[in-house]
Amino acid sequence: MPEAPIQTLPSRITPAWRRDALAILLLCLAAVVFRATSFVPAVVDTDEGLYMVQAREWLSGGWPLVAAWDMHPIGAPAMFALAFLVFGVSVEAARLLGLVCVAATMVALYSAARAVGAPRRVGLGAGVVYGAQSVLLGGLCTNTEILIAPFIAGAMAIGMRGTARALGPAPQAPGWGALVAMGLLVGPALLVKQVVVPEGCLAFALLTFPALVRGLLPWRRFLAMAAAYAALCAGPFVLAGLVYWAQGWLDHYIDGSLMAPFRYALERIPHDEAARRIGAAAVLLGLPFAAMALALLRWRPRGAAGGPGLLAGLALAWFVVTSLAIAAPGFYFAHYFLIWMPPLSLLAALGAWQLAALLARAETQRAAFAVAIGAIAASAWGVELHHRLERGPGLMHRDPVREVSAAVAAAAGPGGDALIANYHPSVYVISGARLATRFPFPAHLTGVFEELSDTDTQAELDRVLAARPRVIVVDRGWMHTMRPSAAAQVEAAVAAGYELHASIAEYRGPVHVYRARD
Repeated sequence: MPEAPIQTLPSRITPAWRRDALAILLLCLAAVVFRATSFVPAVVDTDEGLYMVQAREWLSGGWPLVAAWDMHPIGAPAMFALAFLVFGVSVEAARLLGLVCVAATMVALYSAARAVGAPRRVGLGAGVVYGAQSVLLGGLCTNTEILIAPFIAGAMAIGMRGTARALGPAPQAPGWGALVAMGLLVGPALLVKQVVVPEGCLAFALLTFPALVRGLLPWRRFLAMAAAYAALCAGPFVLAGLVYWAQGWLDHYIDGSLMAPFRYALERIPHDEAARRIGAAAVLLGLPFAAMALALLRWRPRGAAGGPGLLAGLALAWFVVTSLAIAAPGFYFAHYFLIWMPPLSLLAALGAWQLAALLARAETQRAAFAVAIGAIAASAWGVELHHRLERGPGLMHRDPVREVSAAVAAAAGPGGDALIANYHPSVYVISGARLATRFPFPAHLTGVFEELSDTDTQAELDRVLAARPRVIVVDRGWMHTMRPSAAAQVEAAVAAGYELHASIAEYRGPVHVYRARD
């Protein structure tokens, strides 16, 4: 008798690609939820306003570093200009750019975890933790650390995969495709901020060194890959320099992109102040650090050829390198600590995974892990929600920056120019006022960083005040941010030729909008 055909039941196991797609969708939705409040305030961190000004001027024909100077390369204003082209010139467009970058970073962290064989839930948890933490330390706005994160996290995911492949049961050397992809990610990040150099080097080391040590990658090919990688990373910066050279602005490009950051890095704040800022950031990130500590306590380097053990080691190396990147400039501003967050998120997710394994039975570990990740995310997101409800402008309270911008627009009139002596440069964009100076960031013109540029900013301030801009904005609560000599000059100019147009209350004191007398 012939055997009856065996009937198979349809599998209920979801294909891996569908589970990955679902995880990515969930991460994107989480990014929208976590960063929804970013569309409320006009200003979170004043640096963002400078990139907005540069982007607006660029779209109007005035190039960054020429029409609007800064001590960074042109990558940030380029990304802002692209966002403005797509969504219009507005604060909301800038924040939407930040949302896209955060979502992309969350997906890159998920990919990094999966690349070394860690459980899918660990990657998902790392993405969620990063999205929640991104609203802290000035990250609610679109700062440079938010802009570079998806590029670096993507490059690190490629490097981690290279390590896993070289250490796996069927060892393989990295291919040229992975190297090119990594270089094309790190290159644009370098055009935003040179602080990514250590992380870019680490990514290349992870991609190539394990294969080199194990004899999978010949020295000659390794050296060729190193040269190609260096060329890919430097390519965007060099190409932009050639464009500026063709326009006759190479000196502006070199000054803003290279020399000014070098001068900035030569300065240092006192050690006690640096310790205070580091401690404050660590306290704010207390739960992620606690979870990271658990992950490292449970880490066993031996035999960690793949999976969570390998991820812990690589994420720890990444965290150490980001600490060096934070320390390099020597000022420890709050938003610098955003560089910690990608590797910290991976380690925190590993810690939550270890905690669930310790405290829960096998059948409830998924739920326990979700609770742990939810607690870490809530600890970060709750800080932002508290601030937004308790004192945050634009939601429960008035928004002084928008009120100042409206007053500047009314005082300047169509096509009128303005000088913001010591307030947020985003007022230029929100009000539509023209720039009275190519130094729209007050700290570079009237503040303590006046020596970063090779231009005599004292002479520039003399020129601007002599030209009598239509509007001058003075924040009375921020007078300490101005050099005494610059403050005296501005006060003298206001007394001699301006009248008070509006006084807007800020939480630290009034902001005065002066209009030139006819």
